Amino acid sequence: GWKDAINTTIINFNNEKMQITWATRELFPNDNVSLFYTFDEGKHKIWKPCTTYLLDQNYNSGCLFKTEGPTLAISIRNSNGSEELFSKKLKSDFYIKPNRPENVTFFWKEDSVTVSCNKPERAARCLRLELQYKSKFDEEWQSRTSKCCSVGEQGFDPRKCYSFRVRLRRLVPYCNVVNYSSDWEAETFWMNGTLLDSCDEDITSQSNTVMVLSCSLAVLLMILILLILLCKWQRVQMSVLPAIPDPKYLFADLFNDHNGNLQEWLDKNDQVVLQTKPEYEEPESITEAESQQEDGNNSEKQGPLEKIFTFSRAAENNEGKAAEIARLIPASNTMASFAGFHILRNDDMYVML
Repeated sequence: GWKDAINTTIINFNNEKMQITWATRELFPNDNVSLFYTFDEGKHKIWKPCTTYLLDQNYNSGCLFKTEGPTLAISIRNSNGSEELFSKKLKSDFYIKPNRPENVTFFWKEDSVTVSCNKPERAARCLRLELQYKSKFDEEWQSRTSKCCSVGEQGFDPRKCYSFRVRLRRLVPYCNVVNYSSDWEAETFWMNGTLLDSCDEDITSQSNTVMVLSCSLAVLLMILILLILLCKWQRVQMSVLPAIPDPKYLFADLFNDHNGNLQEWLDKNDQVVLQTKPEYEEPESITEAESQQEDGNNSEKQGPLEKIFTFSRAAENNEGKAAEIARLIPASNTMASFAGFHILRNDDMYVML
């Protein structure tokens, strides 16, 4: 009964080559066993010795040979083949492992993708095409399976980079007794329908975009801070150092009509003042006159006296101011008149308006 308990692994590679393996170190620790096989049926079988062994620490642990039919019988014997240690009969078609899908194509339409491959020549009804994908934000693969040989999926984000891989699977238990799938086809990388070398390009481009945006925001922030500081500095400057008015706006006729000739402008203004000078009357005299006029009978006599007294006092004040200015101004050969006053000046002095 121990012969039936021997565990073997049987793989039929796309119905082209058979591989039989066993745990030689556990089952036959002291014997280098040999394998014989046959695809013949009936009593008259012709056993063929294995010509290509798989080794484990220099001991035979498996055998590779060509697939020649749907029915297979194997016999594991001792090193010289005289004693049979294990035998088994099986259907080779139930252990098929398909090849990788060939000529895989991707068809994109907006957020949907359809993946297809060439249809195998034999037993395509027993195969399923499996598609797996994930973005750089996913930890596990998402899987979709469809009949051979086309599978579709939708809902892809055009801003993300996705990794895709496909393989063929053999149906269990209708076609296989073991769940065998082909190896994965080479992984491809897609973003919004564009094939990329890797998703690292997307990460790099996003990093560059983030860096450019960060630098732009930093520059804008610095400009804003400089503008705020400039406004505050202007306010401080205006409060500490008030602006001096431009005389060309206050004395427009001096610069426009006289080209900045102060003497000519003073002479002209002096004549205008003398011609248009109204009779001067201080508010004090007017007030006194009005109050005296309201008092009664003596208003007519007192009014002229008050006016004479007021004008005399104003004249005295004007003469006193003129005398005081004359004492302060040094002697000069040139005399300037301005608003009723006579100003003496020399070549070393100037008048600031």
